This record gives sequence, C-alpha cells and structure tokens, in this order.
Amino acid sequence: MSADQRISELGLILPPVAQPQGVYKPVVKVGALLFTSGHGPLLANGKLMLGRVGADLTLEQGREAARLTGLALLSTLRDYLGGSLDRISRIVKTLGLVNSAADFYQHPAVINGCSELLRDVFGEDRGVGARSAFGAAALPGGMAVEIELIVELG
Repeated sequence: MSADQRISELGLILPPVAQPQGVYKPVVKVGALLFTSGHGPLLANGKLMLGRVGADLTLEQGREAARLTGLALLSTLRDYLGGSLDRISRIVKTLGLVNSAADFYQHPAVINGCSELLRDVFGEDRGVGARSAFGAAALPGGMAVEIELIVELG
C-alpha cells in the first residue's frame, strides 16, 4: 500500500507547510536523498507545542509532540515532492532533540512518537531507519522537540 493511501487509511491530517523562519531551505536534495531541516510540533492552531519534557510536559505529552512533528515533516516532504509521498523509498535517518529537564533520560521514548508514525505510514521495513535521540537544554522558541529526517527517493 502506498504512503498516501496509508495516511488516508489512518485518518491522518497533515498540517499546513510551515514557512522558514530563518535563512535555510526546508528540504535539500542530494542525489537520491532528501535532507529536511529541523521541524517542531505544530498544533492545530498553527502554534508550536512548547515546554520541557520532564518538567512542564509528561513523557506522553512529549511523545505527542514528536508525533505532531512527524506530521509536519510529512507535510513538508509531500509539498516538496509535488503532493505525494509515494516517491519515498525509505526513511534513512531520524535525528530527534528533546527539550528536557536536566534529570529526564527517556529521550528515545519521546522520539518514538515520530518513529512509530513513520513506521505506520511507510511500513516496518521502509519506515524504520537509523535514529539518534538526545536531550537539549533549550530548543528554538521553547518548542518541546525538534526533529529532522533523511529520506531516500526510489
């Protein structure tokens, strides 16, 4: 089943594409790879989900922030690819940063919110790639997570 079909089947709604807030490109293509810039968790009202996981936010709220960020990433990729995610052959790498309290150590569990979404959309083989997840003392604007992807086009 195609990624676009899975998004529909899962009832997922991708947010509007976020516009760059600095001097960078949302996506850069090198050969068959697409590199995304860091994305944050966009809420339905267009604002970012803010807070530090382990202080202001629970682990579950952090996971939801990562899932929202995954939806924003898919929206950007779909826009870049002309309206369809079906040219993506696999997720190569996910890099996740968690805005976290100093004594919070469950960063991978937070980023699972995004990783599980990608697996659900692209499948176990194509949707699960290499991954790094770590904490940060602060993220831009106080957002809860920031995630970037490397994907391969088929």
